[in-house]
Amino acid sequence: QVQLVESGGGLVQAGGSLRLSCAVSGSIFSINGFNWYRQAPGKQRELVAAMASGGITQYAESVKGRFTISRDNAKNTVSLQMKSLKLEDTAVYYCNAKAVWEEYWGQGTQVTVSP
Repeated sequence: QVQLVESGGGLVQAGGSLRLSCAVSGSIFSINGFNWYRQAPGKQRELVAAMASGGITQYAESVKGRFTISRDNAKNTVSLQMKSLKLEDTAVYYCNAKAVWEEYWGQGTQVTVSP
């Protein structure tokens, strides 16, 4: 089992920055990739950023150049640095971990971008 706990969400003005963190615990050795998803009201959950076990990263087109996913193995955390935030970035952000046979989710953290 793997437990994921997000933190760092909040209210920020457009153009501002925010850093989300995901504390990872449990059977970390089973994980082969970490991701950040988001879900805005009335919309489907979408993949925002992904990091494979080898460190290769991928981003949704809408956040490329503004968001950065990173991992701190010493602290067992996965972070999402967000800058130049836009109104449309408002959503609940979820940390996700994928193992060979299972998938794990955090409880989500709200990010609200105001004008």
